[in-house]
Amino acid sequence: MEQLRTSLADCGQEHLLRFWDQLSEEEKNELRNDLLELNLPEVTSYYRKTAYASFITHMDTLDDKVSPIPKESIASLNSTNKDQLRIYEKLGLQEIADSKVAVLLMAGGQGTRLGVSYPKGMYNVGLPSGKTLFQLQAERILRLQNMAEKEYGKRGEITWYILTSEATHDTTLAFLSKHNYFNLKKDNVIAFKQSMLPCFTLEGKIILDEKHKISKAPDGNGGLYRAIKVQGILDDMRQRGIRSVHAHSVDNILIKVADPIFLGYCLSSSTDCGVKVIEKSSPNEPVGVVCKVEDTYRVVEYSEISKDTAELRDDDGQLVYNAANICNHYFTVDFLCTIGNEYETEMELHAAKKKIPYIDADGCRRIPVSPNGIKIEKFVFDVFKFAKRLAVWEGIREEDFSPLKNGDSAGQDCPSTARNDVLKLHKKWLLNAGATSVTDDVEVSPLLSYAGENLSHVRGQSFNGPYVLQ
Repeated sequence: MEQLRTSLADCGQEHLLRFWDQLSEEEKNELRNDLLELNLPEVTSYYRKTAYASFITHMDTLDDKVSPIPKESIASLNSTNKDQLRIYEKLGLQEIADSKVAVLLMAGGQGTRLGVSYPKGMYNVGLPSGKTLFQLQAERILRLQNMAEKEYGKRGEITWYILTSEATHDTTLAFLSKHNYFNLKKDNVIAFKQSMLPCFTLEGKIILDEKHKISKAPDGNGGLYRAIKVQGILDDMRQRGIRSVHAHSVDNILIKVADPIFLGYCLSSSTDCGVKVIEKSSPNEPVGVVCKVEDTYRVVEYSEISKDTAELRDDDGQLVYNAANICNHYFTVDFLCTIGNEYETEMELHAAKKKIPYIDADGCRRIPVSPNGIKIEKFVFDVFKFAKRLAVWEGIREEDFSPLKNGDSAGQDCPSTARNDVLKLHKKWLLNAGATSVTDDVEVSPLLSYAGENLSHVRGQSFNGPYVLQ
């Protein structure tokens, strides 16, 4: 204990033992273990780094340092001819047939902003099928395996790695088990937790959530790089012979899981890191954009460039900074190993001001009404600068991106918009396949069609919802 007190004092965190004499033996053990698990010099350095970074960021914008993605470094679904798209798709399906593909699903978030207390992946937006995000994504994996088998005559398997958090891990596992992993093989569904970091006051003091418990929060989606190393996921990928990893967040209901065209494009580019983007809807859309900062690829947040820079257009009238980031990434396993072994400790740290419950000086637990502290996070895209070659693929918003973040009262990025975007896309598929009419809510099961294929049998038919094509 004396060593611990000294360590805390050296790092300016001695207040964490303020209530020591009031604790039971069980509570003392819990707090002691909590503190001993922390690398105090390391975690307190995180605060100093983020405070400095925030100071630098707010001094000026990046206008003089940014440049758009070079035209030769980005390809687009819209501008690539059908023959070339088919080549990419076959490359991707070959990788799947050879069991060299994994999906890394980032699913650590709870549905707090949605108004629910369970993991986002368990959310049902009200489609006719009643399927959750987890089920839709699992069934897209099953469909891809069938497509690859049909193309190449052998049954490949996609491994589904699910990054959870302390708050979502047990609930996620219980949900998947209850639903028999949506007919994926149990051995091919692997959940693992991201790490937790202490929360700090604005002055750099670690916050107590209870007298015997430190306040902690997940270390952001960029925490996956440490988690896959320390929890043996990289070793598992190696043992399975996986080469290509598609990483994405759980809350995009339109996500093309392990999109074979995107995979094939990245494979043909011999890239170690790829990113799928979409065209920004407007200059002021609050999304990060993929661009270069002093010749290094980065995602620049909309707040880091001025309004004038955001509104710049080229000779064709297209926004210069147009490549909206949608948390949709390709990595080789070799690249992930390099990040884990060499660069993870060099990743940027980001501070988010939050309202964090705390124990005050009198030992009372307070719920703040305004931001009183910071949570420190790493972002998944901050590894772009370590890539030897970055491949950028531009998808189509209506086919690739509809995030589920807010309750319906927000009117955007909510259950209603997610449901409507799915049904609108499926209606387009059916009409393109020759259906004569599609009215009301008609849904196409992912087990039937991954991206509008395999629907020739609907020619001449009319559909009236609510209805699900199985």
